[in-house]
Amino acid sequence: MKIVSEISELRHLISEWRLQGLKIAFVPTMGNLHAGHISLVTEAHRHADKVVASIFVNPMQFGIHEDIDNYPRTMDNDQQQLVAAKTDLLFIPTPKIIYPKGLDKQSYVEVPNVSVGYCGESRPGHFRGVSTVVCKLFNLVQPDVACFGLKDYQQVQVIQTMVEDLSMPIKIIPVATVREDSGLALSSRNGYLTKEERKQAPALAQNIQWLANEIRTNNDFIGLAKKASRAINNAGMNTDYIHICHAKTLQPASEDDTELVILAAAHCGKARLIDNLQVFL
Repeated sequence: MKIVSEISELRHLISEWRLQGLKIAFVPTMGNLHAGHISLVTEAHRHADKVVASIFVNPMQFGIHEDIDNYPRTMDNDQQQLVAAKTDLLFIPTPKIIYPKGLDKQSYVEVPNVSVGYCGESRPGHFRGVSTVVCKLFNLVQPDVACFGLKDYQQVQVIQTMVEDLSMPIKIIPVATVREDSGLALSSRNGYLTKEERKQAPALAQNIQWLANEIRTNNDFIGLAKKASRAINNAGMNTDYIHICHAKTLQPASEDDTELVILAAAHCGKARLIDNLQVFL
């Protein structure tokens, strides 16, 4: 695996592959990798000749009260996993390389509608930071396809919308969530959980699954979501939100909708966990 940090090095390698007519897939990450990230690399290999991954802890997507300095960084282990997954190129830029003018003078990309509400409401400015850095990374890597995990369902919708609206020639490939045996979605934030909190955390996925079963025969979406929220809280967590939405627009679901997604987030100790489940009626 080739490792580069400078834009000039990255572009040189990408240009060589392009001259050879090779297809390129891209997997952007913030590091602290787990099996969910590696599943993205595995999927990327199915769609391209070369796979590029990036590790960049993006300061633009962290809020005022979110401590970027304490975000876990495990570069050596990350590189070992990417080598084992046969990643061809790893791009590890610094904030100075990505934002040479500083965040206060950086142009940004904002995606309306699908970035509003849910995590967009709980983390103001988060999706602007995500769409901006992904847009910039897309411009640098120039991939044919890019893989994103469906655990961050709203993020996938934001990226897909951005690509469509800006006419980017990139196919976005959503990849299924990887879970622990308990049902808990794999996440870098799971590392914040204590032993006791690990027993509580699966309640998020369990209640989403319960909700999915219920809405097949009961269209009282608001009432059912409130009941699921109470159950999550009773399990020792603190619900941030749980909503039943149209799977594409992310607007509150109506009884006529047939493609739904349940979006949920809850605090478990220091960790803020997110999860979702698509439901087709």
